[in-house]
Amino acid sequence: MGNHMNERFANEKIPKLIFSLATPAIVAQLINALYNVVDRMFIGRIPETGTLALTGIGIVFPIMMIIQSFSALIGFGAAPLASIKMGEGKNKKAEELLGSCLFMLLIASAVLTITFLIFKSPLLVLFGASPDTLPFAEDYMGIYLIGSVPVLISLGLNQFIAAQGFAKTAMITICIGAAVNIILDPIFIFGMNMGVKGAALATVISQTISAVWVIWFLTSKRAHLRLRFEHIRINFKIAGGVLALGLSPFIMQSTESLIQIVFNTSIGNYGGDLYVAAMGIMSVLMQLFTLLLNSFAQGAQPIIGYNYGAGDHERVKSTIKYSSVFCGIFGLIIWSVFTFLPQLPIMIFTNDPELITLTMELMKIFFLGTIIYGIQLAFQQVFIALGQAKVSIFIAVLRKIILLIPLVYILPMVISSKTSAVIIAEPIADFCSVLTCCILFGFKIKHLLKGSVKKTIISSKMSVK
Repeated sequence: MGNHMNERFANEKIPKLIFSLATPAIVAQLINALYNVVDRMFIGRIPETGTLALTGIGIVFPIMMIIQSFSALIGFGAAPLASIKMGEGKNKKAEELLGSCLFMLLIASAVLTITFLIFKSPLLVLFGASPDTLPFAEDYMGIYLIGSVPVLISLGLNQFIAAQGFAKTAMITICIGAAVNIILDPIFIFGMNMGVKGAALATVISQTISAVWVIWFLTSKRAHLRLRFEHIRINFKIAGGVLALGLSPFIMQSTESLIQIVFNTSIGNYGGDLYVAAMGIMSVLMQLFTLLLNSFAQGAQPIIGYNYGAGDHERVKSTIKYSSVFCGIFGLIIWSVFTFLPQLPIMIFTNDPELITLTMELMKIFFLGTIIYGIQLAFQQVFIALGQAKVSIFIAVLRKIILLIPLVYILPMVISSKTSAVIIAEPIADFCSVLTCCILFGFKIKHLLKGSVKKTIISSKMSVK
């Protein structure tokens, strides 16, 4: 890593450094969310079949999340380890992580593409597709799966760009793809009359362009960590550490798809296709909420990882403090928008009055727990940055697997309004998981950061190989 970036991570004022790294990441995730938002915005306005098509895309959404979660498993598992290696002055080891990461992404994308293409139709029915919505879901999914390779490469390797401190460059990766997607969507959907197939094709093309950009940057002289051909191979020791640390963000993302399936099937049984469409809109907004907060917390990750590797515990503690406060405030602001101005985000997706009214009613309950959820996301990212795989995995599993899924099935048994019971499960799980996470954090962080280690002079550290 260059001396300038070392100096920033080691000495620059932490609030300024967090914002300089987090702001581009937040912008990038906002733009990345446009992949789903723009598709749904145009699809929901297809004449006559718009609402059914929108519901079909909502059913495909969990599968898209499963595919993208493998980029988190590998990219988010490797990038924090690379930050720690850079803090230790071991850039060659960090480059070996990068090469192994690309190899793992290629293998994962090939397996995912083949598997989902073989079982496409039965999976969509299992995920809640009705005879009316299945054709739209099949059309979108069939084309999207072809683009799983560039999807994983662009999302997974982009974490290494951010880990080197190139937050703006990582943002450009997302911006390029989103801009192409926005341009191509109306052309393919309406101009060429391709419908949902056009939306899927636009997404595949845009993600491919993003992947080409990422590869170009990581092989260029601008990168401090270079993608080198000799490192593109499997190293089982490296892979084990990457997968262990990446399991937490993988669970966080992949279980979003599982949660979507559970919500779709449960609320579909009690309320029908209109409720499934409303849940699809809320799920996209929840994903956006989580992405924004995670992006903010991830802005602190390279700082925490680098200084933890360098032995500067006081700077690590300070970064954790600022990150937690910022995430808490940010979460409160987003909750306020979803609670008091719900019609604004909903009307982006649909102009169906009945669907708008229903979604507004459900949102005020569904997003209640997000008022404090930012704290949990901040702490989860801290555990990942410090290489604490087991704790981060437990926190990720707790909210969704241990709490939320059982509540979705149990609450309708004891609450007369079945659809309301399904929705209430979300805030109950949120509050319980945040409380547990805070308790665990209080105990664990004292053990990890005992005392204060004096800072090592960066220049002398880097000169010792």
